[in-house]
Amino acid sequence: MMHRKNSVLIGSQQAGQHLLDFISHRFTYRSRTEWQAELAADRFLLNHIAARGEDLLAHGDLLVYLMPALAEPEVDRNYTVIHEDDDLLVINKPAPLPCHPGGRFFAHTLWALLKEKHGLDEPRLVNRLDRETSGLVLVAKNKAAARLCQEQFARRRVEKVYLVVVEGDFPDTPVTVEATGWLGPDPDSAIRKKIRFSPAQKDAPPGAVEAGTTFRRLAGPGNPGLSLLEARPHTGRCHQIRATLLHLGFPVVGDKLYGVDEQLFLRFKEDRLSGADHTILRLPRQALHATGLRLNHPASGEEMTFSAPLPPELQDLLAGRQV
Repeated sequence: MMHRKNSVLIGSQQAGQHLLDFISHRFTYRSRTEWQAELAADRFLLNHIAARGEDLLAHGDLLVYLMPALAEPEVDRNYTVIHEDDDLLVINKPAPLPCHPGGRFFAHTLWALLKEKHGLDEPRLVNRLDRETSGLVLVAKNKAAARLCQEQFARRRVEKVYLVVVEGDFPDTPVTVEATGWLGPDPDSAIRKKIRFSPAQKDAPPGAVEAGTTFRRLAGPGNPGLSLLEARPHTGRCHQIRATLLHLGFPVVGDKLYGVDEQLFLRFKEDRLSGADHTILRLPRQALHATGLRLNHPASGEEMTFSAPLPPELQDLLAGRQV
């Protein structure tokens, strides 16, 4: 069973202390009595052996705290393997499913599922998708493969293609929209992590980074008021596609943060979205899907191309069927 855990390497100043005394004085967010209960529940390991409060610590000891399991939000665990070899796994990730542990998520992550189902000691996710974004995730099985793949991403030698459903009537094909500008913190937002796209550097906030994406409208959907786009990012910035589309006036369907109203995100975080909110969102997830990936294999150098079709819930949205 996997555990969230914290590890401490004992230094010379802590040597000679009783374990209970050490944790009670260093980690004051629990009382001494509460730490005694954690010790009784076998949540501490000292040099990989079950620890007791009266154990004396020595310089170089490894103390590990196995944190209690928390109730995690439900996710969609039904990922599929597109490709597997000695160096790589290519996954079609559903939504919602986080890639990595963080916040309320640990066991309910792609990282944890790969450890459990594929026996990988340390899954190395080369690219990351948001919890509510579906599509292709590249996983390296070893350090060498991870490094070589990451170098390709860093040098912009990887072709990435996304499908995205947006609110509004985007310009018709074959018109393409080149959105090149700057991404930085949004000073006008009540949400700290939100970023803003600025077409000119002089209008961008301090710390903004260059970003570019090409958008092209595909065949018109049967659902009026929506457009299906192909997005090709030329840079790999966090929230790049979503923030750029909001600036262009075509927010992503179902996007709580970069959608029609950021207050939806605040209510979502507090678990108080109303029925009217869900109607506005149209979907319980954001309508963004990583559909294509092209790169060279880290070992053979062979060019490899992968694709993942639009998931059923996005097909239903475009067809005007109830989601």
